[in-house]
Amino acid sequence: MIYLQEHEYDVYDASDPTTYQKAIHCPQFTYWKEATNDEMNSMYMNGVWDLVELPHGCKPVGYKWAFKTKRDSNKRIERYKARLMVKGYSQREGIDFKETFSFVSTKDSFRVIMTIIAHFDLEVHQMDVKTAFLNGDLDEDVYMEQPTSFTEVGKEHLVCKLNKSIYGLKQASRQWYMKFDKIITQNGFKENIVDRCIYLRVNGSSYIFLVLYVDDILLISNDSDLLIETKDMLSTHFDMKDLGEASYVLGIKILRDRANGVLKLSQKTYIEKILKRFSMHNYSSSKVPIVKGDKFSKAQCPQNDDEREEMRTIPYSSLVGSLMYAQVCTCHDIAFVVGMLGRYLSNLGSQHWESILNTCPQKVCWRIY
Repeated sequence: MIYLQEHEYDVYDASDPTTYQKAIHCPQFTYWKEATNDEMNSMYMNGVWDLVELPHGCKPVGYKWAFKTKRDSNKRIERYKARLMVKGYSQREGIDFKETFSFVSTKDSFRVIMTIIAHFDLEVHQMDVKTAFLNGDLDEDVYMEQPTSFTEVGKEHLVCKLNKSIYGLKQASRQWYMKFDKIITQNGFKENIVDRCIYLRVNGSSYIFLVLYVDDILLISNDSDLLIETKDMLSTHFDMKDLGEASYVLGIKILRDRANGVLKLSQKTYIEKILKRFSMHNYSSSKVPIVKGDKFSKAQCPQNDDEREEMRTIPYSSLVGSLMYAQVCTCHDIAFVVGMLGRYLSNLGSQHWESILNTCPQKVCWRIY
């Protein structure tokens, strides 16, 4: 089974630079320069690599910079983030990596947890693991080129021998999960046998759930002291950022009315980003995503080379994927039509594209009582 994650369908900001050179020559270069310096400091502080001579017969993997403007649920800029990544696609299986599988919490579990929170009126806080993947230890010998503009004087000919599972490595997510699982289970938490990214610790009448989403952590408890104790424990082992009460997780806004026992989940910001990306932000909303009489069939697929060429540049699969994430998280009412539209990813026609444009929801909230 495949569980879609928010970062896989996180709609990019068109103003974000795509290379290091573009970042340092754009109007926001001061912020991007500070972000890259912070990233490199994290590398040095965590001992991510050692500079060594490249062994004979070995080939270093390349690197790239990823830049992203982080915004809150109200679209305000929170910070500028730069990430140094290796070009993992050049890794060779059996040499540079062996296992890559890593557990990921499901959206079904997320909704169950939200229901428990609303029903028992629990505290729910959020923490972020800074440079999470840098905590994972590598079992293989992997060499990376030194980042341009950050090479050490007199050592430009050396390469980076990675000690930690830097972002971009195929095994990075797995190594981080294994490290986190080992630490958390040693501190009294028990792993859920169905969803391996959910942990529970019970202390008398007090209990706390811990939900891991790669580098985002949700803490749910009926005891504020146990909540503080768990935060302190996590901060002891990892470089953490305490975000306080959870309000915006994985692109989903959490709205609570604790007096009436109501919890709402909204992807309004995410959906508006989709609409803007596909030039639909001025469209009016529809009450239903599909109406009686709408039909999708192979007969609507391109019938000749000219029609196929016309549809080749249409971002159909990208929009289906973006809708799929909204459907899995909160917009369950579009599940049928997204499933129908998904059948024609490999051979879409103009009528399918027109239908999907009419599918995009303008604003959807899912309630839990």
